[in-house]
Amino acid sequence: MRIAVLMGGTSDERDVSLASGAQVARALRDAGHEVVAVDTARGVLASVEEDRLLGEGVASAPPGAGELSALDESHTMALARDPDLGDVDVFFLALHGGTGEDGTIQSLLDAAGVTYTGSDRLGCSLAMDKEVTKRLLRDAGIPTPDWLVGGRSVDDVDRALGLPVVVKASGGGSSLRLILAHDRGELAAAIEESASWNDLVLFERYQRGREFTVGIVGHRPLPVGEIVPRHEIFDYECKYQPDMAEEIFPADIPVDLAEELQGLALRAHVALRLRDFSRVDFIVDDEGGIWCLEANALPGLTANSLLPKAAQAAGIGFSELCDRLVGLASARRGTQDER
Repeated sequence: MRIAVLMGGTSDERDVSLASGAQVARALRDAGHEVVAVDTARGVLASVEEDRLLGEGVASAPPGAGELSALDESHTMALARDPDLGDVDVFFLALHGGTGEDGTIQSLLDAAGVTYTGSDRLGCSLAMDKEVTKRLLRDAGIPTPDWLVGGRSVDDVDRALGLPVVVKASGGGSSLRLILAHDRGELAAAIEESASWNDLVLFERYQRGREFTVGIVGHRPLPVGEIVPRHEIFDYECKYQPDMAEEIFPADIPVDLAEELQGLALRAHVALRLRDFSRVDFIVDDEGGIWCLEANALPGLTANSLLPKAAQAAGIGFSELCDRLVGLASARRGTQDER
């Protein structure tokens, strides 16, 4: 099968996406596919560029605003017309954040009538907006920490949610634009900083406890994983730098807790209209209460990312995982062709 792997883009998660895309391209070739690697901000990548990406990994900090503003994502508009992509069977989306994960690119691909992996524009847009996500989780009976949104004073937040409190961008990912404010001074500084984010600001009650994650592939929950970060929260550095977090698959927890987390993850996946795959994150507090933090429509897809680690715990290697995601999309294409 001929597959185009879309990666990069212009979001502040660009480096993560490039790392995912380069490894996915190699994995799909190992599975026997013909693969074209595409940076949506640069166009089709030469093999030497792919090799460079495979060797670089993810930097300790995201790219700066100046670097991102110099990129041009107009290539995205012409994907379906590119002669190198004209006979592509499936577009594999290894994009994170920005227009790659908020439903924009999915809308363009839908309009072009092509087949792609992962959730469609609705599922992506619902999961990308953390405030909408929390409303849908609550409506589905899935516990999620209390929250406030928008311009709020220190008194408003402290009175409603207490301290510490999490301050984050509603449309953020990879734990970027996320602050844990321990006291009123830190909260005031976080509110001031968030004014520059150009995004809806979400204040969330901080739930202490153990952090768990559940991947979904197809309609099947994968083994539960536990995340033990070196920092107080699982931030960008802990996610992408070596030895900054312990990620345990399968988690060493009772079977009934694992099954409850898996069931809630699947309910969240359905409530947010996600398809093919996702990853849902939780906190379990000291009293055993379960709190759903968010769902990721396009989770990281390097071999060391959380979803592939969960798949490995289920006996599914990285190449096989990527191939399965292509298979789910390809089956959808067959249904479309019949219509």
